[in-house]
Amino acid sequence: MSYITTGERIGYERGKQEQGQTLVLRLLQRRVGELPQEVDRRIQTLSLEKLEVLAEALLDFTTIEDLLNWLEANQTV
Repeated sequence: MSYITTGERIGYERGKQEQGQTLVLRLLQRRVGELPQEVDRRIQTLSLEKLEVLAEALLDFTTIEDLLNWLEANQTV
């Protein structure tokens, strides 16, 4: 049985977070067009759990206003 260290676990979680951000940002750009830097930054502050919720929600988006409304309702910064 192999064990992972705390550092490895942290690295693994960071990797999952970064992959989630990259995927969601790419999907959003394809769905609603180029994202303003501020919107990009806001998405990068989301937790992995919120990114997963956004990934599902973006399937219903048709405009950037849909994304902005979602961020307003779901971001706690």
